[in-house]
Amino acid sequence: MSQPKTDAAVASAPGAWRLCVAPMMDWTDRHCRYFHRLLSPHARLYSEMVVAQAVLHGDRKRLLGFSRQEHPLALQLGGSDPGLLAQAARIGEDFGYDEINLNCGCPSDRVQSGRFGACLMLEPALVADCVAAMRSAVAIPVTVKCRIGVDDQDEQTTLGHFVEQVAAAGCEVFFVHARKAMLKGLNPKENREIPPLRYALAYELKQRHPQLTVVLNGGLASQADCARPLTELDGVMLGRAAYHDPYLLAALEQQCFGTTPISREMGVELMHRYVLEVAHHGVLARHVGRHMLGLYQGVTGAKAWRQALATGALPLAAAALLRPNDESRAPLEACTVEC
Repeated sequence: MSQPKTDAAVASAPGAWRLCVAPMMDWTDRHCRYFHRLLSPHARLYSEMVVAQAVLHGDRKRLLGFSRQEHPLALQLGGSDPGLLAQAARIGEDFGYDEINLNCGCPSDRVQSGRFGACLMLEPALVADCVAAMRSAVAIPVTVKCRIGVDDQDEQTTLGHFVEQVAAAGCEVFFVHARKAMLKGLNPKENREIPPLRYALAYELKQRHPQLTVVLNGGLASQADCARPLTELDGVMLGRAAYHDPYLLAALEQQCFGTTPISREMGVELMHRYVLEVAHHGVLARHVGRHMLGLYQGVTGAKAWRQALATGALPLAAAALLRPNDESRAPLEACTVEC
């Protein structure tokens, strides 16, 4: 079912991109996003990438459905055909998404074969055409997530040239993964780790184009990592750190917005209720619980917590897991939903 639209002016208000959670295939599904929203009421959440053709011809309810509690929420599209992207963007807007984001950063072979993702860094004019077509089709913001370059491109000039052409088509918000993507020779995991991070290019981009919203992505794994970007840029986008250590979102929520975060225990209680609710639609507890494995990262009892979720249990009395030096005695009240 489509969700009610939100006001586009609110969706693009100043500070709207202060804290974002990156789109991550097989990870940031609707259950993960619901969990992240509990931890950070103001973070901007992103769907997994959906190919434009899938939006047009696939099961839209399965691909695009979400809970209204997830707002503000963006739909990330993959594609390179302006007409198809415009149609898919319009469908996303009708479903109630607050933003359409174009993927120009994924380096996988499968994505390259479809002529989208990071290989679009080689075709800024085409990206500009795609952005223009989508902007003409929707009233919500159209944004771009990109790399600083690919293969043997000179990052120093590539990023600026790419952004200038795409901005001329009306894009005002850029998420810069500050690593070059190597389309040949490195797999997606290696492309997140081997090419060096060059945050300075994002800072320089913002200095040259202060009117644009520039959000930094790549290698941000702690509050300390986010300190300078939050000072010099318009926001940060966390990827795997938000997944493996989700309570980091609560800390950044407080840092960015001054909001007192909910406790881990309250998060568990609310997710327990959520599991019971979605069970009526055939969702198994383990499909939700897998996104919560890192909730107690760095806290006494984390091992017992992970073991409980690995067996399909969703502990309600999570505070018991925090008994110092006694993980074995932590009583686990398992969810009654089939796992």
